[in-house]
Amino acid sequence: MKLRLYSYILFSLLIFDSCSSGKVAYKQGDYYQAVLTAVQRLRAKPDHKKSKEVLKLSYQLAVDYLETDAKNQIESNANFKYKTATENYEKINHLYEEIRTSPGALRVIPNPVNKYNELTTVKAKAAEETYEAGIQALLKNTREDAKQAYFLFNEANTFSPGYREAIEMIEQSKFNATLKVVVQPSFINYRDWNFEPVVFGYTSNQFVKFYTPQQAEDSKLEKIDQYIKVIVNGYQESRPVITSKSESFSDSVKTGEKTVKGVKTPVYSKVSATLTTYTKKITGRGSINLTVTDAVNRVELKNSDIIADETWNDSWATYKGDVRALSEGNKRLCEKKEPYPERNYIENRARKELDKKLSNELGYFYNKY
Repeated sequence: MKLRLYSYILFSLLIFDSCSSGKVAYKQGDYYQAVLTAVQRLRAKPDHKKSKEVLKLSYQLAVDYLETDAKNQIESNANFKYKTATENYEKINHLYEEIRTSPGALRVIPNPVNKYNELTTVKAKAAEETYEAGIQALLKNTREDAKQAYFLFNEANTFSPGYREAIEMIEQSKFNATLKVVVQPSFINYRDWNFEPVVFGYTSNQFVKFYTPQQAEDSKLEKIDQYIKVIVNGYQESRPVITSKSESFSDSVKTGEKTVKGVKTPVYSKVSATLTTYTKKITGRGSINLTVTDAVNRVELKNSDIIADETWNDSWATYKGDVRALSEGNKRLCEKKEPYPERNYIENRARKELDKKLSNELGYFYNKY
């Protein structure tokens, strides 16, 4: 059994050693990953034999593949060909930097290749092609195309910071892509509940922005997409409901000692008690209504009631008979007086739950935009 266990552990270590050297990636034709794995291994163990072998076999193959693919892309008519070429040259440079910072790898590949000059050239052209693609997307004048334009202009600015009017176009495309929602003020409610912080706190979708009516006016919005309104339906709290149940308990307790033939023997007596446990329960329900309306055709896109039910309960007890018959837990219950919740405790819990549910509803609805 021990021999079998030892063999299994040895086999597992060999498999791990093989994987950590990059040999699996090499056999699968992923020369880039094979190099990275081997270099990482050699950084930890500079004389690791298998990693040296993998690095020696994989490095030139990885560089040749990436460089050839970059050149083929540039000569093709593919969309975003310079972007792809940029990614390939960046990978070659990444291998260059990784090897330079690994003494063990540098002994195997003393002169790693870099493509910084080529990268500078293709990045400039990648900025140009993504910028022009962004312009074309923006001209289609739809929200979805404006989103695409926003990401393209960001890419252009990444390839070449400050390229042409990339910063201005990023802002313009995001504005065009953004769903503009005006939050209408709700009716004054006697509990002074205000859910606007929840609405304006929504940040899951960067292409949705909420405005107050005043902000919409100050921004001189040419187009409003939607109106949203949260109305407090009300809050109700029940009267306390008290229920009770009685249970009988008995036990034998030591009441003294007696001596029998010179030996002290404990004396036990049976004791009993009746325990009455009282439970007080109060329920509260808060309700709001969420309405979303299309600003152009005034069609309701969403109309839902959001409800939060909260319950408070607590117990105490009284007893008749001998307290020694009760457990320690029941004794503690008997020491309690009739409990009362803190002021507005249930209402505040209901309000907090409504905040959470409203936030979820906004997420479900607006994340799709």
